[in-house]
Amino acid sequence: MTVKGLTYDTIFQQAPIGIAITYSSADDVNNNFVSINQIFQQITGRTKEELIKIGWIKITHPDDVEEDISNFNKLQSGEIKSYSMEKRYIKPDGSIVWVDMVVASLTLSDEHMNNQICLVQDITERKRLERELLESERSKSVLLSNLPGMAYKCNYDCHWTMQFVSAGCYQLTGYTSDDLLYNRRLSYNDIILPKYRETLRNEWERILGERLPFRYEYEIVTANGERKWVLEMGQGIYSELGDVEALEGIILDISDRKEIENNLRYNNEHDQWTGLYNRRYLENLLANDAELITTNKRALIGINLSAVQRLSLTYGFHYSQEVIKKVAKALSLLCTDKRKLFNTYENRFVFYIKDYRDKDELIVFCEEIDKTLGTIFAAEGLGSGIGIVEIDADNKHDVGQILKNLLNASEKAIYHINNSLGFCFFDKDMEAEIMREEDIIKELMLVESDESDGGLYLQYQPILDLKSNQICGFEALARLKSDKLGFVSPLEFIPLAEKTKLIIPIGQKIIIKAFGFLNRLRNCGYRGINMSINVSSIQLLREEFNRDLFDIIADMNVNPENVGLEITESLFVDNYQEINRILGELKSYGIRIAIDDFGTGYSSLARERELNISCLKIDKYFIDKLLLLKEEEAITGVIISMAHKLGHCVVAEGVEYEEQRLYLEKYKCDKIQGYLISKPLDEDAAIAILKEKNHI
Repeated sequence: MTVKGLTYDTIFQQAPIGIAITYSSADDVNNNFVSINQIFQQITGRTKEELIKIGWIKITHPDDVEEDISNFNKLQSGEIKSYSMEKRYIKPDGSIVWVDMVVASLTLSDEHMNNQICLVQDITERKRLERELLESERSKSVLLSNLPGMAYKCNYDCHWTMQFVSAGCYQLTGYTSDDLLYNRRLSYNDIILPKYRETLRNEWERILGERLPFRYEYEIVTANGERKWVLEMGQGIYSELGDVEALEGIILDISDRKEIENNLRYNNEHDQWTGLYNRRYLENLLANDAELITTNKRALIGINLSAVQRLSLTYGFHYSQEVIKKVAKALSLLCTDKRKLFNTYENRFVFYIKDYRDKDELIVFCEEIDKTLGTIFAAEGLGSGIGIVEIDADNKHDVGQILKNLLNASEKAIYHINNSLGFCFFDKDMEAEIMREEDIIKELMLVESDESDGGLYLQYQPILDLKSNQICGFEALARLKSDKLGFVSPLEFIPLAEKTKLIIPIGQKIIIKAFGFLNRLRNCGYRGINMSINVSSIQLLREEFNRDLFDIIADMNVNPENVGLEITESLFVDNYQEINRILGELKSYGIRIAIDDFGTGYSSLARERELNISCLKIDKYFIDKLLLLKEEEAITGVIISMAHKLGHCVVAEGVEYEEQRLYLEKYKCDKIQGYLISKPLDEDAAIAILKEKNHI
């Protein structure tokens, strides 16, 4: 090989661009490759053999073929000596490579006059950058023309002197760009609401010192006096020495968003019906105030209007809510800079009192509240309970417990017999009482979950038939004994069982225990003995109560005619129709129904005949009166006579003296129970008294 040939081959193969030499005849545009270097093969993604076989037209992008052929024809005809263009090759995998191509005629020898040399350089990356730049410029143009605000560049001075302001300035501020540029008409600082100017400047100073992005929300005043919320996002431009040369960023109109946020915040912090701040706001306020170091006294006064629920049952929900709105309006008049009113729950309000002198001041204010409520509730016949909790270093951090104590105090106040004003301070005694209630509830939960019924047991008080002078039945009485609490009175645990709804599962266990004893009596030969069981409205109003009771009776093979259920008169106050329907089902099944404590609750002679009941149990109050009144003054006999005329059996409760028994026998009372006959007994003692009094 000659030196000349060696030099040519070296240049051809090692050149940093793609080189191809082609030959074409006059009637063949798709020239044939003669020589192709390695770079050309890499750029096109094809081997020399593939390129020679396919030709250049088939690897050229269809959109570039027409221009390339046109130029090539001019080259062949001698019209031009060379041409260049940017074109695309298609690689075997379908991807595109952009090249900068130069094609020129090449004379190798007299017999090879139609040769061309093609030089290509891969410009794919350059084209990508150009495309991204173009897209960036386009996006910037679109952004600035559609920005719900304005872009800016300004000096870091006291006026925020604008060097550049986008066209969105007018829509945002009502001023043109020319108005703000270089403070020609006014500076941007002039349209910032004065109360934000200093904090805005301080925030920029902090951000620039730390070289962080700036973000801040504030209000501006537009040319027509409208206030708008804006969000400014920007950054500093620094010199090589680190000095701030300018600021640039965007300012967006966020008034709509702020309105939504404010509405959400309002709804989150206020009761919708009364417009007062709600429990959530009070909790946050108490938590924040707990962190303050102060000697000022603080207290909460809670107003419990749970009795208003009765108005809903009588007049409808809307009526009761209008009453609550009247209460809120009246109580709001008692607010001062030291008293704030909150609507924390349905039918409950709370005053947050600050900087008061002593308890006497709180009492005087409670009297004022009571007087205000009296003017509203006088016609409604309703009462209220007012609870008071003083906040101190011991309890201030437990906001949830404070509000719980307040609720407990207000509920206690409703039933506080010796408190005519109906207000009650939460104190250590009440705290101990609440702790005891919590312990009792734990015991009741144990009764529910324990298969052996925990500390629950029954005792049975005999009922004597005055005609036969024999025991005709027993009243099953629930008892509770705890390792921790000892004996717990039914007057304590029954209301708590009802309050927590634990009376439902516990009541079922009581029924099963009572039926178990009834079966034991039957096995002992006492088939005619009846069993009376107390049930509450919570049990009775359950949809499944009757069905479950009938199932238990069937499963335990109990005669329903030996079963009696005792209910209180108060059951009929709010649910007369439904209760009477349920009792009708029970009565038709053979179960006896007795009204317990008759005469002290909802006695209504007009409805007495309509009730699906079998028996009236005269309350102990009337039996005790027999010892104090002359016979002709006592109305117990009248009650017995009335009950008989209505077709009801009569049982007198709480009979303790022979004198009472003689009166009841004279006035034809059917049955009696009380300590004169026997105290409540365990099963064995109950069977023993049957053996003593009755004959099988």
